[in-house]
Amino acid sequence: MIGKLRGIIDSYGDDFVILDVGGVGYHVQCSARTLQALPAPGEPATLSIETYVREDQLKLFGFTSDIEREWFRLLQTVQGVGAKVALSVLGTLKASELASAIAMRDKATVARAPGVGAKVAERIVTELKDKAPKYSALDPAVIQLSGALEERRAPQPVTDAVSALVNLGYGPPQAAAAIATASRNAGEGADTATLIRQGLQELAR
Repeated sequence: MIGKLRGIIDSYGDDFVILDVGGVGYHVQCSARTLQALPAPGEPATLSIETYVREDQLKLFGFTSDIEREWFRLLQTVQGVGAKVALSVLGTLKASELASAIAMRDKATVARAPGVGAKVAERIVTELKDKAPKYSALDPAVIQLSGALEERRAPQPVTDAVSALVNLGYGPPQAAAAIATASRNAGEGADTATLIRQGLQELAR
C-alpha cells in the first residue's frame, strides 16, 4: 500500500494531480482545498496517500497532511459517506474546522459541503462526535456545553442564555462558546440575565 508520495508536480486536472515520482506519473485524486494548496507544475510536492484497491481498479487519494487523511477515513465510517462526499467535505472545511463543527454539533456548517444534505450532516456530527474532540482546538467546556444543549440536559439558565444570544443573531456555536465562558466565570447558580450580559461582553472582545 502507498502511504506517501514525494515528487514533482507534472500537471493538474479538475479533481486530480499527476505527481511525477522518479519518472512514474501517479494519478492522485484530491479535494479542491488540497489542489489549491499544491505548487505549480515543475515544483516539488509531498502528499499523504490513501490507497483504494478494487478488483478492477486502483485509486490514490492525496492529502496535505496525515490528519486530513485520517479525517477522510473517519468520514467514510459514516453511513452514506463515500470517497466523493468525504473529499467534498474536506474541500469545503479545513480539518480543524470540521473537528470543531462536529464537536459543537454544528450540522449547518457540515452541510455546506456540496453533496451533503441535512440527513448526512446529521449522521456525521452524531456518529463522529466522540472522535472529533481530540482533533479540535476548542475549549473542552464549550464542547461539553454543546453536547448538553443538544441532549437537553443543560441547566435552564444556560439554555435560555444561549437561546437569547441566538435570537439576537449570533450563530449557535458562537452563542454556546460565549455562554460556556460566561458560565465558567460567573460560577454555578448564575442566573440567565448574568449569563447573557457576560456572554455579550465575551462576544464583543
